[in-house]
Amino acid sequence: MANVRVEQRNAHLAGPVRLEYVNGREGRVAKATITVISNNRRGSGEDREEEATSLMWTLWGRQAENAAEYLGKGSHVNVTGRVRNNNYRNAEGAEVYGLAFTAEEIDYLDSRAESEARRARSEGRAEPPAPAPAPVAKPVNGRRPARPQSQA
Repeated sequence: MANVRVEQRNAHLAGPVRLEYVNGREGRVAKATITVISNNRRGSGEDREEEATSLMWTLWGRQAENAAEYLGKGSHVNVTGRVRNNNYRNAEGAEVYGLAFTAEEIDYLDSRAESEARRARSEGRAEPPAPAPAPVAKPVNGRRPARPQSQA
């Protein structure tokens, strides 16, 4: 069976990341599902239409854990992955047709400040914690202090 590559660009999460752990061949594995919406515009002028496309993606392993930690409802992402048929027969014997989308790459498009502000709102805080101020080097005996050596 051939894999079909799918890209969903400039999209946002419709809800929170749902993380669970499942038993796999190599022990417990993280599995996350996200619903991603992208808006498409067609036509021009008065005939212009906007249509939303919603896809449910599955993420695995460390990628799933990172998504659960850093993404939330409204986060902006680019997702690239593959799609496959997910057809089956239900209890009544009818054929059910579906598609399964598995993410291979996910780009986080929000800045750290936007991400922290969104996380603060979802946790009910008014504002994200302020970053600690950077230490200011003070002159000693009228001279500027030496620059710290980088650890390479």
